[in-house]
Amino acid sequence: SLYVGVIGGNQMLWLQPLMMIFGVLMLSVIGYVTLSTGEKPFRAINKHINPVLGWGWLIAAMLANLVWAMPQFSLGTAAIQQNFGILEGDSGKYICALLLFVIGVVVVWSYDSGNNGVKIFEIILKVMVAIVVLSFFGVVIVMAGELKWGEIFAGFIPNLSLITEPAAKYQAFIADSSNPEYWKGVILESQRDRMVAAAATAVGINMTFLLPYSMLRKGWGREHRGLASFDLSLGLFLPFFLATTCVVIASAHQFHGDFNKGLLDPSLANEATKDLEGAFNKNLDAFKASGGEAASIEPNEADKKIAAMLIKRDAFQLADSLEELTGKKALSQTVFGIGVLGMAISTIIILMLINGFAVTEMLGAEIGGMKHKIGSILPGITGALGFLFLWGDADAKFWLAVPTSVFGMVLLPIAYITFFLMINSRSLMGDAMPQGNKRIVLNIAMLVALAAATVGAGWSVWSKVQWVGVAAVGVFFLAAVVAHFLRSGRSTEN
Repeated sequence: SLYVGVIGGNQMLWLQPLMMIFGVLMLSVIGYVTLSTGEKPFRAINKHINPVLGWGWLIAAMLANLVWAMPQFSLGTAAIQQNFGILEGDSGKYICALLLFVIGVVVVWSYDSGNNGVKIFEIILKVMVAIVVLSFFGVVIVMAGELKWGEIFAGFIPNLSLITEPAAKYQAFIADSSNPEYWKGVILESQRDRMVAAAATAVGINMTFLLPYSMLRKGWGREHRGLASFDLSLGLFLPFFLATTCVVIASAHQFHGDFNKGLLDPSLANEATKDLEGAFNKNLDAFKASGGEAASIEPNEADKKIAAMLIKRDAFQLADSLEELTGKKALSQTVFGIGVLGMAISTIIILMLINGFAVTEMLGAEIGGMKHKIGSILPGITGALGFLFLWGDADAKFWLAVPTSVFGMVLLPIAYITFFLMINSRSLMGDAMPQGNKRIVLNIAMLVALAAATVGAGWSVWSKVQWVGVAAVGVFFLAAVVAHFLRSGRSTEN
C-alpha cells in the first residue's frame, strides 16, 4: 500500500479494494464448496475435477509460502536495523534472520500444545500491527484539512489507463525531460509491477488453501455457510479496505510526485538526503546508460526530478509517512518499526502454518506429526536463506515485497479456475450446487475475477520470463487436458 501510494498516488485507491472483492468472492466459493461437501478440497479436486489442478493448487500454495517468506525476513530486518537502529551491519542481518526464524519455529510448533504463552504472543502481535494501522488512521485524520478529497473519492473509480499511461503527476516532468520515452517506460513498468503486487497480495493463493482447512478444523458444516460469507465480507474486506485506503492516502500525500530537494540542490540537503543519494545516482546512471542519443546527453532538471521521485524508499524513509501524526522523526520510526515487525513475524508464522497443512495433505500425514512439523519450518528456512543470500544486499529491503508478490500473481489463476470448476461440478456439489439466476450471476462474477487474475498473471509471465513462462503455462494446461481425458476414459469404462 505504501508503494502504491508512492507511484500512483490517489489514482490507485480503487485497485486493492477491487481485488479484495474478487478475492472474497473466490474465498466464499471455496468455503461454500467445502462446507457443503465436508470434503478436504485437495482430495475433492483430485477426485471430482482434475488431479493436475489439485496438485497444481497445492504445489502453487507451497511455492507461495516458500517465496513469500523472503520479504518477511527482509521487512523484519529492515524494521529492526533501520527503524529501531539496532543490530546494524552484516553481522546484525544474520542475527535478525536467526531471531525471526527461531520465533516462528517456537510459536508454530507450540500451537497444538494449548500453551497460554502462544495466545499471549498472538495478542502482542495483533497489538503491534494495530498500533501502526491505527497510526495511519490518525495520519489521515490529522491531514484531513490538507487533503484533496475530490481526488481521493475519484481515486476509487477504476482507472485502467494507469496500465498504459504514467500517473498524472509525472506527465509534465516527462514532457520536459530529455528522453520522455525512457521515463515513460520506467514509470509504466513500476506502476504495473506495483499494481500486480497489490492485486496478488490482496488475496494470495496460499490464503485460498488455508481457509477451507481452517473451517474444517473448527468443525464448521453446512449450517455455517452464510456465516462464512458474512465473516469474509465484514471481517476481512472492511478492515482491509479501511487500512489500505489510509496507508495509500498517507503515502500519496507524503511521497507521490515529491522528492528530496537536497538531491538537486546541495544547499537544501538535510538528514534524509544522504540516505537517498545512492538510489538517486543509480536512477540517473540507468538513464545515462539507456542507449540512443540520451546516452550522450547530460540529464536536465526534469530528468533529475523524475530520478529523485522514483527512488525505491526503504523502511527508514517510509516511516516518514507517520510524521504528520507524531511530529517527531524518532517517534514515527519507532511506531512504524513496531507495526512492520509485528506484520513480518505474524506473516512468517502464518506461512509456516499453511505450509504445514499443505505438506500433511501432500503426504497423507497426520497434523501435529513430525512430517507436519518439518513442513511447517520450510518457509522459515527458505525465507531466511533467500533473504540473506539472494536479497540481503538489495538497495531497499522493503522493496522485496513487490517482486515476490508479482511471482504470487502468476499462481493465483490456478486457484480461481479450480474453484470455478468445483462450484459447477454436479458430482462434487450434488444438491448443494447453486441453481437458476443465482448460478448465472455467480458464474459471471467468478469469470470476471478469473479474467482479472489471468490478465495480471499473463502480464507478469510475459514481462519477466516471456516465452519460457508461456511454455511452462502451456505444459501445465496440456497436462491438465490430458488428465481430464484420461479421467473421462476411466469413468466411461467404469
